[in-house]
Amino acid sequence: MDQFEQVVRERRSASNFLDNHPITQKEVNEIFELVKMGPSAFNLQHTNYLVVMNSELKKEVKQAAYNQYKVGTASAVIVVLGDKNAYKEAGRIYEGLLMLGILSKQEYDHEIEDVVSLYEKRGEHFQRDEAIRNASLSAMLFMLAAKSKGWDTCPMIGFDPEHLKRVLSISDQYEPVLMITIGKEKVSSRKPRGYRKPIAEFVKYL
Repeated sequence: MDQFEQVVRERRSASNFLDNHPITQKEVNEIFELVKMGPSAFNLQHTNYLVVMNSELKKEVKQAAYNQYKVGTASAVIVVLGDKNAYKEAGRIYEGLLMLGILSKQEYDHEIEDVVSLYEKRGEHFQRDEAIRNASLSAMLFMLAAKSKGWDTCPMIGFDPEHLKRVLSISDQYEPVLMITIGKEKVSSRKPRGYRKPIAEFVKYL
């Protein structure tokens, strides 16, 4: 079994974490060094992360997550946000390609115009959908990267987004897509892995 396959097969949604296993900012940044390589539409990098490590703030986030136990025992809580206005950053993101001469000024202007007009023409629902789609891609990579570094995670949608936005001062520009708890799994309380459909039930070759 190669290393990637091992990470995929060993990743589990951890329902409980061992207490007193702090994670450092350096360790979290090592995960994000991998996460930043993930794909996003037009390379707009829609995803923003809030890493809640402060114990008092974590208690407030736990309340927003309906007091779920794993939030309290996790080493940190990762809030995954999708930026609905990511397309407005296209000029800054593509600027490097212009400076390096990879894009001419005409190509650069055309690229920015295409991206911005697509998002503006399709409107707010599309902008929100794009924020969720791209943040979800990034969140999955975060969980795999965390596992490769020896950390366990659990993606969560069980939270009150408005409560969370108040607690963490999240502006309406950002869509709270997921929370991810991260820590060292309490393996003794692990449940058996859930049923996985055989490939024939979810894949069709045309």
